Amino acid sequence: MSKVLTLQIRDDVYEPLLKKANQIQQTPEQIAIEWIENQIKTLTDDPLLQLAGIFESKITNVSDRHDEYIGQSLRNDDE
Repeated sequence: MSKVLTLQIRDDVYEPLLKKANQIQQTPEQIAIEWIENQIKTLTDDPLLQLAGIFESKITNVSDRHDEYIGQSLRNDDE
C-alpha cells in the first residue's frame, strides 16, 4: 500500500530538482521518492548503527566528549 504525501518546496530547491529530472528523463516526484527511499534505507540499514550497544564501557559520555577522546588517543599514538 502507498500513501500520498504533498510537499511545498521553495523555488530555489525545486528548480535544480526539475533540471536534474529533465536531464535523466524522470519527473521531480520520481527523484524525490527515490531520494526519500534511499534516506530511509540508510537509516535502517546503517551497519555502524547495528553495533550500537553491543560493547560495555565505563565511559558514558562519549557522545558529548568524542572529539576530546579522539584527540587524546591521537596524542597517545604519537608518544
